Amino acid sequence: MRNYISSSDPVIPSWLLLGLLCIYLCISCVDETNRYDVVVLGGGTGAVAAGIQSSRSGAKTLHVNPYPWLGGMLTSAGVSATDGNHQLGAGLWGEFRQLLREHYGGIDALFTGWVSNTMFEPSVGAKYWDILAQNEENLLVQKNTTWKLLQKSRYWEIEITDSLGITQLIEAKVLIDGTDLGDVAAKAGVEFDVGMDARAFSGESMAPTQGNDIVQDLTYVAILKDYGPDADKTIPIPPDYDTAEFYCTCQHPKCTLLDVLECEKMMTYGKLPNDKYMINWPKHGNDFYVNMVELDPDFREKAVQKAKAKTLRYIYYIQHELGFKHLGLAEDEFPTPDLLPFYPYHREGRRIIGEVRMDIAHITHPFHDELYRTGIAVGDYPIDHHHAEFPEAPEINFPDVPSYSVAMGTLIPKEMENLIIADKAISVTNIVNGTTRLQPVVIQIGQAAGLMAAMAALRDVELNELDPRTIQQNVLNYGGYLLPYIDVTPDDPHFMAIQRMGATGVLRGTGVPYQWANQTWFYPDSLVNGEEIGRNLKSYDPTFSIELKREVAVQDAIHLSFKLLNHFKMNSRNLELPEFQEEVEQNWEQVFQLANFNRNRGITRREMAVLLDHVNALFQTQKINFYGHWK
Repeated sequence: MRNYISSSDPVIPSWLLLGLLCIYLCISCVDETNRYDVVVLGGGTGAVAAGIQSSRSGAKTLHVNPYPWLGGMLTSAGVSATDGNHQLGAGLWGEFRQLLREHYGGIDALFTGWVSNTMFEPSVGAKYWDILAQNEENLLVQKNTTWKLLQKSRYWEIEITDSLGITQLIEAKVLIDGTDLGDVAAKAGVEFDVGMDARAFSGESMAPTQGNDIVQDLTYVAILKDYGPDADKTIPIPPDYDTAEFYCTCQHPKCTLLDVLECEKMMTYGKLPNDKYMINWPKHGNDFYVNMVELDPDFREKAVQKAKAKTLRYIYYIQHELGFKHLGLAEDEFPTPDLLPFYPYHREGRRIIGEVRMDIAHITHPFHDELYRTGIAVGDYPIDHHHAEFPEAPEINFPDVPSYSVAMGTLIPKEMENLIIADKAISVTNIVNGTTRLQPVVIQIGQAAGLMAAMAALRDVELNELDPRTIQQNVLNYGGYLLPYIDVTPDDPHFMAIQRMGATGVLRGTGVPYQWANQTWFYPDSLVNGEEIGRNLKSYDPTFSIELKREVAVQDAIHLSFKLLNHFKMNSRNLELPEFQEEVEQNWEQVFQLANFNRNRGITRREMAVLLDHVNALFQTQKINFYGHWK
């Protein structure tokens, strides 16, 4: 029986029905324009580095930043006096620093205080992170935008909302956590640690007997500006102000502590270019204790306001009690109503459970196991924890350390697909976090995270399936370090060869704890110690055996290289030793870029590294896993 529609019934055109059907079907769909290879969530320092490097590596990348500025703790949190890595200008850290040097007029122009060799105005740092990001055609940055993690199926699904309240649904093959506290990892269900590790858990003899959830103090930084000797920029007296709170921030008649700095010296600690001062002083200053990790947004905001209030009290003390009334909150830095940074400086948050975990032994004795072979970033700052505002925190006797490498597997959460860490929440112990948290290291961590995320997305593989050697070579290609050799810089023609051979362990460096800039030396022009090389080759491949005299001549090194070729079955042309020797001699100057070929003289560590790298390619041919073990 046919059904007829009366003339009074509304007739819906077929094109409209089709359109409504399409709308219905696509309500939960993500348009291809909103699907990315890599999405970076967070406003941390590592986040901007990750976004830039992901884009440079060819991935379609989105960086969702809740703040108006890029740069994280370096800019948005106002910590623009950088700590460490002055002689290790690796990757994006070196690139960013060079822009600052050009802006201010040279290296010395950034050495305005006494805490850091690189000091700058936060707004200037934000400007140059913007320039670096805007130069990347594969990178879209959405500032003042919040995120909400929805679910993980084939792709990560994320809801983002901009400052106008416009919400979008986006998808990502690979997700990068670029937050200070590891918030993305937590939302995704990654396991993590918070606070001080128990000695039995971390295996660190200096760790406390009992673990706890105590994190380092945070700081709400302020930037003051010199408005001239006649200016009075004193702020109104803040609520709950008590001069006794800050008596021992510097020398004061009512302070009975010893070794307290003169007030002028204290102020120049964070002196920036253009007569500005970073106020980030830990000793009876504006450090503030709160563990914000598991607080909900409302409680976090209340904690932030308390930290701000302490900083304002401290500023009033500096102006009113110490007589620096001409120093006022800089009006040309942060575009905020109170002229303070966008958020506080977090020294510590969550630390994920990663594919590997670095403990203090990996820094103090880097060659005690093979993890050094997987380095993707370097640092040279001592272990530094801030606990003055929480006196109940157990005291830890931190050991002196040399410079160190950060292992690749610390960035990858265990048992979590397509998520990587780009900031402080990497897989390290609480003690090690005291040095890996510093700005230049975090920039490198972010850059490595962006590189790894892009490679995983573009090759459609899991992060834990990436080849460490391929990642490391790309780190080198982008100006990074695998090992912190202070005496072989990236402009050295043999930098990559020495870095690669260092990562095999055949030629190792010597670590030296040194004040606030620890060191590792390669000694490229020293003669090779044959006994050391023999031991290192044995650890490299237990099946390989060779006896070398302590003094190794060029001729001996050539014989060693030839034997390695045959041992690893790489002598595809079946060369005899005389032919091989002749080829090495012919390539010594033009290919190897070495000088003074003489078979009878001693061979230097540089020459040995170049020979074994060029001829035997030990780095490229012998694959490793995340633990640095040979596959």
